Amino acid sequence: MREAVLLVGGQGTRLRPLTLTTPKPLLPVAGVPFLTHQLAALRQAGVGHVVLATSYRAEIFQETFGDGSPVGLRLTYLHEDEPLGTGGAIRNAAEGLTSKPDDPVVILNGDVLSGHNLTAQIDAHVARGADVTLHLVEVDDARAYGCVPTDDDGRVTAFLEKMENPVSSWVNAGAYVFRRSVIDAIPAGEVVSVERDTFPGLLASGRLVRAWKETAYWCDVGTPEALVRCSADIVLGIAPSAAQQLAPAPAWFADADRPPADAQVIGGSAIAAGSAIESGALVDASIIMAGARIGAGAQIARSVIGAGAVVGAGSVVVECAVADGAVVAPGSHLASGSRIEATP
Repeated sequence: MREAVLLVGGQGTRLRPLTLTTPKPLLPVAGVPFLTHQLAALRQAGVGHVVLATSYRAEIFQETFGDGSPVGLRLTYLHEDEPLGTGGAIRNAAEGLTSKPDDPVVILNGDVLSGHNLTAQIDAHVARGADVTLHLVEVDDARAYGCVPTDDDGRVTAFLEKMENPVSSWVNAGAYVFRRSVIDAIPAGEVVSVERDTFPGLLASGRLVRAWKETAYWCDVGTPEALVRCSADIVLGIAPSAAQQLAPAPAWFADADRPPADAQVIGGSAIAAGSAIESGALVDASIIMAGARIGAGAQIARSVIGAGAVVGAGSVVVECAVADGAVVAPGSHLASGSRIEATP
């Protein structure tokens, strides 16, 4: 049985105030917690057991997924009392693995939706006898990323920090396959970065680190803007999801009830159960969480409205994040990038 580790311990600071109550991997994307999409992709790739490397608000993960049976997997939860970095978290999670030293173990960052062929990545890793195989994606401008150059045979030659003139347009996409023994060699209980410590160390010692190059749909949901884009892309049929097999549509509704005929819900918006959209409102490419209320004539675009939040009549909310239980006064105009917290 194939195994995987999901790194879900981050605090999601760029997504605040949404993550003050909900860990980033559990925020809703196209109607389900984001992590559901990743778990479904792992199951589709033949993974049967997943260890969740938790830290921030760890208890909520187990409350959401239990033993994993609702998503067709066996789940184990390993908690970090203090953040250990990506490598340290992987090493800590290894205590829950049962695989043998040469077996492949999939590692996923808990904030990336990728449409690449994970099964093919695993198979290539095994066939070539690699120590680590990284999914790389090509981007138009690699200056915002550390780039990963390779030779003609697909062997990784370096891990480079952000630079003004990148030597490669291929960047780390956050999906790895490790040989189990490589995980066990990471120092236990120490803060370790796979990007800055483990991978360069493997190259320096002559170990085989290979690239799986595939430019498929890829989205890091680390900001509210990216979160709503990813959600809308799934609803619109642009992004793949093994968890939500949706026919492309202008919007997704959890409830059978729909808004009044003079309200518009478009752009791949996802409307959770118990929410209400009143007469004349416009909701475009947004996430409306459970129990939220959008007042008459309000305009919501490319925004996340938290559970139980209220957006007053006639308000304009564009590219904003409104916390659970927050209230936007009628007639408000919120500037792009605003973060609205709930009143204590």
